Amino acid sequence: MQSIISLVYVGLGGFIGAILRWSLGNALKKIQINENFPIATLFINLLGCFGIGWAYALWESNPNAKLIFIIGFLGGFTTFSTFAYEVLSLIKNGNTLHAIAYVALSSVAGVCLVWLGLKLSS
Repeated sequence: MQSIISLVYVGLGGFIGAILRWSLGNALKKIQINENFPIATLFINLLGCFGIGWAYALWESNPNAKLIFIIGFLGGFTTFSTFAYEVLSLIKNGNTLHAIAYVALSSVAGVCLVWLGLKLSS
C-alpha cells in the first residue's frame, strides 16, 4: 500500500497540473488563429513532453520530486508526456518494435474507443 504522504504528493502535483492545463488551455484558445486545429492541446502536450524530459534529467533518482512533479504535476498537466517518454524509453532500450506497436495501438485503439464511448452513450 502507498504511504499517505506519497498520495498527498501525487494529489497536490496533479491538482496544480490540472488547474494549469485548464488555465493555459483557455488562454491559448482565446488567441487561437485557426479554430479547426487544436493548437492549445498540441502546445500543452509538447510543453509537457519537454517538462518530462527536463524533470527526469533532474529528478530521476529523487522519489519525492518524481511523485510531485513527474507523476502528479505532469500527470495532471498531460499524460501525453508520459506516453512520449515511454516510447522513447522503449526505443532507447532496443525495443523499437514494441515502441511502434505502442504508438499504433495507443493512437488507433484510443480513437476507436473514444468513438465507441460516444456511440454507446448516445
